[in-house]
Amino acid sequence: MIRVSQVGDRMRDEARAVVGAARRAGSGPGRERDLVAQSLKAAAAALLAWMVAREWLGDPMALMAPWVAVVLVQATVYSSLRRAAQQFAAICVGTLLASVAQVVTGDTLVALALSVPVLMLLSNWPRLGDQGIYATTVALFTLTTGAVSGSAIGHRLAQAALGAVIGVAVNALVLPPIHLRDVRENLAALAHEAGDVLTGIAEDLRQGDWDASTAANWSHASTRLARRLDGLRAARGWSEESLRLTRGWLRAFHRVPLDVPAGGEDERWSRITGHVAALTRALTAAVDDNRIAGPPDGTTGESYARLLALLGEACRRESRSLLESCGRTARQESHSHDPRRRAEAAMRELHRTLQTSLRDHAGLSAARTAVLGTLLLQAENIWAEIERPGEDGNLDSAVRVRRS
Repeated sequence: MIRVSQVGDRMRDEARAVVGAARRAGSGPGRERDLVAQSLKAAAAALLAWMVAREWLGDPMALMAPWVAVVLVQATVYSSLRRAAQQFAAICVGTLLASVAQVVTGDTLVALALSVPVLMLLSNWPRLGDQGIYATTVALFTLTTGAVSGSAIGHRLAQAALGAVIGVAVNALVLPPIHLRDVRENLAALAHEAGDVLTGIAEDLRQGDWDASTAANWSHASTRLARRLDGLRAARGWSEESLRLTRGWLRAFHRVPLDVPAGGEDERWSRITGHVAALTRALTAAVDDNRIAGPPDGTTGESYARLLALLGEACRRESRSLLESCGRTARQESHSHDPRRRAEAAMRELHRTLQTSLRDHAGLSAARTAVLGTLLLQAENIWAEIERPGEDGNLDSAVRVRRS
């Protein structure tokens, strides 16, 4: 049962989130400002459709035009066009089927009973996407708002077409939505989250008090990281769709950023996410009381914790560079800083220390050697992806780490 205090806390959290979103929308370009622009565009499309249909054309079915227009101001121009076709098809089918049922039966209730079940089944047809439900809603409007006639059918379909044209036109011509900024933001958020996960594990290893709760936290952190990756992939899909049919004039008006991270960056961070997940699984298995060997402890555990902390900071550094760089890649930005070079030197020293520990463990315990070897391998994999060899003429630290 939810307590009153919990309800109050949630309401305060929601209020803070709304205020924060409003501040971000006012402070500069971003996702929140894009949402405001799309909302205002949808309202403008509805008002324009109503004025054209009611005030200029004097159509008695004017409600259809703003209703369709507001729905078709979608996240991308391409999706507006696709949904316009789907919605108009659904409206035509719903209007015609309901009208035929009314004419044949002469009774509204019977016409509803005949047409609504068929239209509800039709609404699940994949070709209509999520617009199929409009076939049923239009049928209800058709049968419950007055007598069915050829004139009423013509007005309804004409207004639906008018609303579709206005909705798509407003979306395409007035600040057409683009989502390339979302790719950079999601990529930076994924890098930062990866850094948080690695830093959190490093802190737990330093404390040396592992139990089932600690392992569960590691698993949950890895799951959150995977959701971040899903968000990045969704943002990349939206960004690619937002340029369909609009790339030419968006570039002509300089609305397409030229420094959007390449698609290969998504794959690179996908691999890093996989290595972090493998690392957390290995640690979770190691702290299981039913297993023979635990995670590294003592000096070895401290060295491995420092290694993960350095990897976490490297991820966060890339996250900051992604948000701050203009025209330069995160790697070019980050290589210009001395802290990066110091981190690389510390990384190589820790790697040598852990390799020595691995050789020492090999003569004492095969189980502990397997655990430490697995954890060290995943850390090396993460570092190899953060510093991919061959892309920078001044540094090839991933190869140096593996050969040290």
